[in-house]
Order: sequence, then structure tokens, then C-alpha cells
Amino acid sequence: MLEKTNKLGFQSINKGYNSVFRLGRLSVGLVVPIENYSSGAVPSMVRHIEHVQLAEELGFSAVWLRDVPFNVPSFGDAGQIYDPFVYLGLLAGQTERIALGVASMILPLRHPAHVAKAAASADVLSGGRLILGIASGDRPEEYPALNFPFADRGKLFRESYDYIRYMGDNTPNFENTYGGTNGLIDMLPKPNSRKLPLLITGNSQQSHEWIAQNGDGWMLYPRNAALQAQIIKDWRELVRKVGRSTQPIMEPLYIDLVEASNVPPQPIHLGFRLGVKYLRDYLKSREDIGVNHVALNLRFNRADIDTTLKYLADDILPEFNG
Repeated sequence: MLEKTNKLGFQSINKGYNSVFRLGRLSVGLVVPIENYSSGAVPSMVRHIEHVQLAEELGFSAVWLRDVPFNVPSFGDAGQIYDPFVYLGLLAGQTERIALGVASMILPLRHPAHVAKAAASADVLSGGRLILGIASGDRPEEYPALNFPFADRGKLFRESYDYIRYMGDNTPNFENTYGGTNGLIDMLPKPNSRKLPLLITGNSQQSHEWIAQNGDGWMLYPRNAALQAQIIKDWRELVRKVGRSTQPIMEPLYIDLVEASNVPPQPIHLGFRLGVKYLRDYLKSREDIGVNHVALNLRFNRADIDTTLKYLADDILPEFNG
């Protein structure tokens, strides 16, 4: 199917995808829950809706939920606790403009019919604001709990992806590992723009060629700038080689934003403790190498969350989300 390109350079899918991803630009979002819970794996979820609404009011481009079926001690993070699709439904009714992302849905642990219907429902109910990250899963303990083989997650991921894509068609006729339809039944609702934006997380047990051919973007963990720049350059060349339009890149970043603006970066888990001047420089450097969105995680942020959000809105968002 020919990809429609929006006026900002990427393919046009839905309102959320089109607003968050702009070619040559970087936007800034937030990982939910928007709170500090550095002392344990389970967040309090106090004022969780209020913080999302504040993020929307201040101009953050997206909020990102995670799919954490079980609280696995070795993983050390229960995410937002609530099932992401249930939570998406709530957020769709409690917000108006901000993109609603999932980073990322563990496809092999859910039947793709349920994923397709729930995702399309969230997309329609939010007015086309859903961005669905998908992954093969990296917590082996969850697979036996659901009686799925961890070693088969790559194949299951591909089969699930195909099933979800077929559900965007009218009365699809197909069959794979998860089942099939005979062209006489249909799934409703259809996504807001007839297609769900599906971003691949990491490699998800797939080749770079498969990701280039099938993903609507790529979620990468942060790496040093030179290595990340080369990975992005090589992948975008591969995307062009398979005949597709340029696809966006996004990254997460944990931050502990300190009050003094000129405090240089000090490493923390998947991020930095730093002042706003250096955060701005870091984000600009990511924009320069082709990153299109950074989802900030405030789990380890020691300052008051409301104060930090307003600080970011004043000193960071005008340059990136304006």
C-alpha cells in the first residue's frame, strides 16, 4: 500500500503520530506514571490523571504507558500498574490533545485479535491519538505464567503483527498461528485512519530488514551519540532501499533534573542527573543525529514533579515542541 506523506515529512497515519513525529525535528513526551518512585518498583499513582492533564496543558507532545503484565522482581519496575488498554480508555476521556502512546505492548503474550480490537477502540475513542509500540518481550519469567514459549517469541511477534495488520482490512481472509478468518466476518471498530501506527521496540527478535519493511518507526534505547547516529543512518538507508518513506526514531531518557541549570550530566539508570542547560544540549544533539522523539522518565527525579514539569515547559518545550 502506498504510504501517504504528511506535510512534516513522515507518512500520515493518525493525529497522534502526525503531531509527535516531524522530519528533522525532535519532540518531547513523558513516561507514565509521572512521579518519583525511585525507592521501590511500585509507584503510588497519586494524582496520576492530574499529572497527565498538566502535561497536556503545558505542551508535552505525548505520554507513554508500558505493558508490564507481572511485577517481576528482577525487572524492578511495575510500570503504571494498570492494564495499558484500560488505562488508554480512561486517558482518552480525560485528555483532549496529547498523543497516547504505549512503549511497548508485548505482542506474544496477548492474542492479536484482542490487541487489534482494543487498540482500534482506544484510537477511535481518543480521536486518533494512539501510537502503539510493540515488542517481543524481555522478561522470561512472564512466559511460563501464560504458558507461552519464550524461545518462540520472535515468530509469535511476526505472526501477531500480521494478524493485527489484517484486522485493518474489511472482512479479511487469512490464516496463521493465531487463527484466521474466511472473509465473511469483520472486526470493528477500524482504526481512526484505517491503520494503527506500529513502532517496533529494539529488534524484537527480528532482522533490521524486517523492521525497515514493516515498522512505522523504531524505538531505540539511548546509546552514545556516534554509535546511535550510525545505527540510525544505516537503518534509514535500509528503509529507503526497501522503497519506503523515511520512518521516525524515538528514545526514552531517565532524568533527574536539578535546580541549577549548569550542572553537567552525571549517569543514572538509562539517563542522567543534570541541569536544564545540559538537557537542552543533549536533546539538540539527539535531534541532530535523527532522533524524532524523546520520552522523559521522571522516576528518579528528586525535585517536586509539578515544579519539574513547569521548568521543562518553560526551558525545554519552546525549542522542541513549539
